[in-house]
Amino acid sequence: MSALPPDTSGIRAHMGYRSSAGELEEGVCELEIGPQHLNMHGLLHGGVVSMLLDNACGVAIRRQFPNDAFKGVTVTLNVNFVCGATGGTVRATGRITGGGRSLKFAEAVLRDEEGQVMATGSATFRISRR
Repeated sequence: MSALPPDTSGIRAHMGYRSSAGELEEGVCELEIGPQHLNMHGLLHGGVVSMLLDNACGVAIRRQFPNDAFKGVTVTLNVNFVCGATGGTVRATGRITGGGRSLKFAEAVLRDEEGQVMATGSATFRISRR
């Protein structure tokens, strides 16, 4: 599979995450946690956690489409928050779990630098080809 085109979205630049193709058809999204990513309790904000899981799922799905012939939107995103992160780098790893031509299903796990699970998520994407 060819390398992913760079993610040049405004949200990526604003939030500072990095997306890449992982091993075994995985999608990866990493973020070095800064003060701007924390909630009022000093923990990684749940919206940021959700964004990372969603992005990792989307990258995994995007890998199936050569030449960036993919346009997909999230239909559902279910997140399970396990524990909070306060700093360091977190990594979401997504993988496809099923689907057909117009819908794809994926799941992702967010871990801290020590490998502890911070959150899990599952998503459904509606697919159209460019």
